[in-house]
Amino acid sequence: MTAADRVYHIIKQRILNGGYAAGSYVREATIGEELDYSRTPIREALRRLVSDGWVEAIPHHGARVVGWTQHDVEEVFELRVLLEPQVVRRAAKRISETQLITLGRLADQMERLSQQDDERATDGIAVLNNQFHAELVTAADSPRLQRLLETIVQVPVSRRSFHHYTREELLCSMQHHREIIRALQNRDAEWAAAIMRAHILAARAAQMRQKQTTTAAHVERQRNNELSIS
Repeated sequence: MTAADRVYHIIKQRILNGGYAAGSYVREATIGEELDYSRTPIREALRRLVSDGWVEAIPHHGARVVGWTQHDVEEVFELRVLLEPQVVRRAAKRISETQLITLGRLADQMERLSQQDDERATDGIAVLNNQFHAELVTAADSPRLQRLLETIVQVPVSRRSFHHYTREELLCSMQHHREIIRALQNRDAEWAAAIMRAHILAARAAQMRQKQTTTAAHVERQRNNELSIS
């Protein structure tokens, strides 16, 4: 693992556990002092974090942690639960054998990674999951749906879901993938849509639980800071 990789994972983990609150700035100089790294790997890590949707580059200010309210989270998943079942309904009628094989291969890779209990494996699952859903969108053959979903799924709130899953939730997600494939193999549009709906709702539940936990932790830190000052 390179220095930039280590900085990337440290900052991302702090964002996930609330160490960097939404809207706060990740300062190069502060990170350099804390981790004893030069600015080169820190800047590389921040560029990756911007690209992956964890922080946003603010001109003349630096890297700011992307913030999403509970309302934002609910809205994103409300849209996904409407659109993605329609994706698999269309895909059930149009998907090719080659695309089914691709979905199966992606499911295999995700399941292998799900046996590993580390952050890099979780990152790998997130990438493969994006490819899995993108393959479904391609199979649906609907440019309009594709444009809508590209806008929604790029939102960091969707990308972060796997980092909030319990072990049981992760295994359930893997099972959803397998059942979606079986439904598509049987050309059963409503079966596929029902599983996709459950899949998205499970992701929403994990995200909302973490959002509430992170908010509570942030409030507690603020309270402790106020007590220490008074």
